[in-house]
This record gives sequence, structure tokens and C-alpha cells, in this order.
Amino acid sequence: MFIKRLYLRHFRNYSEAEILFSPEVNLIRGNNAQGKTNLLEALYLLGTGRSFRTPHLKELIQNEASFFFIEAEFVKDGISQHIRLSFDGEVRKLDYNNTSYAHFTNLLGLLPIVLLAPEDVLLITGAPADRRRFLDIHIAQSDPLYVYHLTRYHKAVKHRNFLLRKKTSDSLETWESLMVVSAAYIRQKRQEVVAGLTEGLKNSMLELSNNRDHLEIKYISSYTENYLQHRAKEMFLGSTLIGPHRDDLEILINGQEARSFASQGQLRSAVAAMRLAQWHHLKDHHNAPPLFSIDDFGVHLDSSRRDSLLGKLSSFGQVFLTSPAFFENPSHHVLDIEQGMIHRAGRS
Repeated sequence: MFIKRLYLRHFRNYSEAEILFSPEVNLIRGNNAQGKTNLLEALYLLGTGRSFRTPHLKELIQNEASFFFIEAEFVKDGISQHIRLSFDGEVRKLDYNNTSYAHFTNLLGLLPIVLLAPEDVLLITGAPADRRRFLDIHIAQSDPLYVYHLTRYHKAVKHRNFLLRKKTSDSLETWESLMVVSAAYIRQKRQEVVAGLTEGLKNSMLELSNNRDHLEIKYISSYTENYLQHRAKEMFLGSTLIGPHRDDLEILINGQEARSFASQGQLRSAVAAMRLAQWHHLKDHHNAPPLFSIDDFGVHLDSSRRDSLLGKLSSFGQVFLTSPAFFENPSHHVLDIEQGMIHRAGRS
């Protein structure tokens, strides 16, 4: 599976651009604020239906334009396929192989993708919502039913919170019965994926740390089948306090809580290991290598760990790296970016 061609129109700082990619490692070079990360954002949108930088799609529309449009030609299972998507500030349009959809969630699973970005340290140091998002996006790329239950659960929580704030128990049980079913499914799938990532996390962290550090994650669930026992307190506070929307991951390095005890080098190695484990897990599920993107390659790891990762990238299928203009590797397909203009440099 690989993307052959990407066309952008009024996306971020790209007025119009067409890019041809290699099925192997693509090195996207340029100075800061030229559009390197914007290109990865477009690829991530194709894979997940969302941006990794903002929840507001309007921010993806180029200044003074009224819409953005993305088209991709890719090869999957040996067959050339097409995706076209657009957003005009109000309406989402998605066309996949000439079939139209009204939601970008239908993209999930078509082009599974893993992204390693500098902000990924928030997976360890940030809020529980960052770690839940890590799990949810990963599972959603393999399980459409998970997306259904996650959407249904959050809708039910919203209605339940409204009733709690109104201090009324009318219809509460209706929403709670929906929540229990979906919460059970969400918890089960999160537990399964954490178990499935365990071996990959361990091996990747050992490789990146020269066998010095052990990485472990544990899923902390607050699932309940009995919302009645918490109802009085939740009605007083006007909020649902227990359920998958409050769950978290405990991340341990050498048996200690990473967010409190890990060095910066260990933190960056840990998030890189988490993304590598994701990639291997998705590959096993889809029986094909997912796309792998690394934003600002070189800032994630020290030189020895960076070189170790760089040496493995050729085995990762199609890879997209962004890096400052001075970074070079003779085996990579190179694209130079300057102010939203892309110049093919061939091999570095």
C-alpha cells in the first residue's frame, strides 16, 4: 500500500500543488514555516479524517479561500484507487472510488497511518485525553464498530450531563443503558489493543535505548454497570465522573511513572517506541504496512538512536520524513519545499 500522487488546493499554505511520491522513503526538506508539516497534515487527514494539529477543519482552508480540496491516488491490494475530499467551512464531501460520503470518518481504515511528531511527548506528560486519543485513533483505524460505539457513548454522556445539570432523573436510565453497552465494548477493545502493543513496546524501547530501558503501559479503566450508585454526587456536580471518557494509560519506564521520573531522552525514546509499536500492530491487523510519517526528524532522538531508527526505515514501507534543508540521505526520494512550492530533488 502506498500513495502515488497527492493534489492539494487551498490547503494551509498550498494554493495548488501536485506531488508524486516514492513507495519507499520520502524526505521532505525545507526551512521552518515553509509547509513541511502541512503536507504531513494532509496525509494524516486522508488516513484518519482529522487533523493532528487542530479540531477545527476551517483552519485548514488557505487564507482568503473558501474551501480546501485534497485528491490522492494510491495503490492498495495491487489496485489503483482514488480519494477526493473537500470542506467549504460547512459541508464535508468525500468521494472514494466514485462513491460519495458525507463524513470523513469513512476514511478510517482505508489508508492506515502512524505519525510521530515532536508534540508526542504529551502522550506521557500531557492530560489523560491525549492518551485516550492515542488509543481511540489507533483502534478506529482497524475497527469501524469501535467508532460507532465511541460516537454513541459520547452522545449519551452529553445528554446525561445535560439532565444532571438540570437536576432531573427523567430519561437518565435510558441514556445510562446505552452508555453501559458502548462503554463495555470500548473498554474491551482498549484492553485488547494495550495487550497487543505490549511486546512491540518492549522490543522497540530496548532497541532505541541500547537495552537500557523497559517500557510498559497499563490501561486504567473506570468502567461501571451501576450508574445509580454515583448519581447523587454526579447530579450535584452536573457531570458524569466515571466511564471511558475518564480512563487513562499508566506509562512506566523501568517500573517508574514516566511523566514524573523519565529524562527527556527517555521520554522521546518512549513516544517513538509507542509509535513503532502502533505501526507493527496495524501492519499485523491489515496484513500490509501502514503509512509512517515522522515530523521534524532528528529532534525526537539523540544521534545514535536517530541513526538506529534511520537504518530501519527502509523496511517500513512508505515513509514520509520532514526535516530541515541540511538533512541528507542518499537513498531517499527528496522533495524540497519553499513557501508552499514543491520542487522534486530526486535522490539526495
